[in-house]
Amino acid sequence: MYSSEEILAKVNQGLADLHLERQPFGLYKPIRYVLSIGGKRLRPVLLLLSYNMYKEDVELALPTALGVETYHNYTLLHDDVMDRAEVRRGKPCVHKVWNENTAILSGDSMLVMAYQLVAQCPEHCLKHVMDLFTDTALEIGEGQQYDVDFENRMDVRPEEYIEMIRLKTSVLLACALKLGAIQAGAPQADADLLYKFGESIGLAFQLQDDMLDVYGDFETFGKRIGGDILCNKKTYLLIKALEGANQQQRAELEHWLTVSEFDADEKIAAVKALYDEIGVRAICQDLVNAYFEQGRLLLEKVALPSEKKEILWQYALSLLGRES
Repeated sequence: MYSSEEILAKVNQGLADLHLERQPFGLYKPIRYVLSIGGKRLRPVLLLLSYNMYKEDVELALPTALGVETYHNYTLLHDDVMDRAEVRRGKPCVHKVWNENTAILSGDSMLVMAYQLVAQCPEHCLKHVMDLFTDTALEIGEGQQYDVDFENRMDVRPEEYIEMIRLKTSVLLACALKLGAIQAGAPQADADLLYKFGESIGLAFQLQDDMLDVYGDFETFGKRIGGDILCNKKTYLLIKALEGANQQQRAELEHWLTVSEFDADEKIAAVKALYDEIGVRAICQDLVNAYFEQGRLLLEKVALPSEKKEILWQYALSLLGRES
C-alpha cells in the first residue's frame, strides 16, 4: 500500500500534468494559478487512500481524484468572490489578482474540466460514479445557499448550521471516499460506511476550521484570522455565543453584527473576548471530538483488516492535528 505522502505526490504530479495550454490565455492562467498554490489536497488523497485499501493500481483512479480536486477549487474561486475574501492559502485570491468576472468564468471552466476528469473512470462504474458526483455537486450548492441565507438571520439554530456545513463541506469528503471504494469494487456496505466516515470527519474538520479562523495564526491557517467575524458569518461559535450570552453580552454581540463602520482589529478582538467569556470554544471542541469519535467507530466497521485501514486512519488523525 502507498503512504499518504506517496499518494499526495501522485496527486500533485497529476495536477501539474493537466493540459492547461488552451486559449485564451486569460481563461486558463487563473486555473493554473489556483491549482499551483498548494492546499492539503485532502479530497483526492482520501479518494486514492480509499481505493488503495482494496487495490494497488491507484493510477486508474487518479483522473477521478484530480476531477474532485478541480471541482473543489472551482467552488473556492466562486466562494472567495461571494465572501469578498482577499487571501487563499496565503496567496491573493484569483479575483484579487485578476477580477471577479475572470474568477467566475475560470471557475465555470474548472467545473467542466472536473466533469471531464471524473468521467474518465472505468466504464463499468461510470453511471454510479457520475450519479454520486452530480448529487454531491447539487448538495454543495444547497449548502452554499443556506450559508448565504444565514447572513441575514439572527436565529440560526445549531442543527441548521451543522446541516449547512454537512452539505457545503462534508459531503465532498464523503463523496471522495465512496468514489474510491466504488472504483475499487468494494462491497456496497463498505462504500456506504466510508461515506458516513467522511461525513463525520468532514464535520469535525469544518468545526475545527471555524475555531482556527478565530484562534489560529496566519502562517498555519493561510488566510486572515478573524475573517468570519468581520463578515458576520454564522459559524457554530457565533450561534452558540448568541444562544449562551447574557443580556449584556448579547447586546454587545448584536452591536458588532450590525455596526457598518468599525476598526477591523477592534471588532475581531471584541468578539473573540465575548467568545472567551461565554465559553464557546470548549463547546465547539467537544463537538469536534464527538464527530471524530463517531468517524473512528464507523471506520472500525469497514470489513477490512485493521492494517488495511491504518493509513487512512492516520491521515484522518493528521487532518485534525492529532496523534495516534
